[in-house]
This record gives sequence, structure tokens and C-alpha cells, in this order.
Amino acid sequence: SLVPITALVIVEILFSYFGIKSTKFKKLIEGSPIVIIKKGKLNFEAMRKLRYSLDDLISQLREQSVKSIEEVNYAVLENNGKLSIFPKETEYPLPIILDGEIDYGVLKDMNRDENWINSILKKNNIELENVFYAFYTKNKTYIIKKDELK
Repeated sequence: SLVPITALVIVEILFSYFGIKSTKFKKLIEGSPIVIIKKGKLNFEAMRKLRYSLDDLISQLREQSVKSIEEVNYAVLENNGKLSIFPKETEYPLPIILDGEIDYGVLKDMNRDENWINSILKKNNIELENVFYAFYTKNKTYIIKKDELK
């Protein structure tokens, strides 16, 4: 009985280690958050792929005291199954770069491309590999560099 328990512990440690070292590996294992409601409109294609029903959505909206889909600017289904809701009066920060990796899905949602973010990095004299976190909100890009965290 010790062999299976030991094997599971070793696998968990390896997954955690590689998840920290590689965002691609982490996304492969854990998945990534999916936008269910964008600017007040349902993303039925994403809901269909996730097998996430309208009843599930409405139930989670009610749990967070939201009466109607029209009150929601963005709703993001997180990896853990929880729904994060951003009401219409709040601006949703869009994560552009996470640990040196560009999120091309976010850029596509913003109607921007890789050249746009590269020009911002170049203007600020920052290398992509040195970006810990970059997000866009209120028509401005905010960048946290890795060397600022030390």
C-alpha cells in the first residue's frame, strides 16, 4: 500500500515542479480560464465546448446576487469551476502576459496583435522574458517585471 501512495506523491511533486517552470505545461494540465460573458453577451461556443449549461450559469450568477445577465460586463469561468463576475460598472483587467508568455486569446479579444504588445515592451525597454505580469485596463497597459519582485 505504500508504493501507490509514494507514486502519487512523486507524481504530484513532479506536476507541481513542471507547472511552476512551464506555463504551457500548467495550461495543459490545469486548463485556462474561459470568458463566458463578454461585454454583456454570452459566449455560447465556449459554453458548448465546456458543456456548461445556461442553468449552471444562471445558478452561479444567483449565488453572487446577480439578477440578470445584462448586469454583467464580463464573467470568467475559472479553472476551479468558480465563476468570476465583473459588473458593468467595473473595468475588467485583461491579462496580456503571464510569466513571460503572451496570451494570444486575450490579444484576439482585444482586437490587438503581437506587434502591439511588442511595441509597448520596446517603448518601455523591457524584454518579454522579464515580464512577470502585464495587464490592460482603463485604456492603459500595466507591466510588472520579474526583477522588480526580488
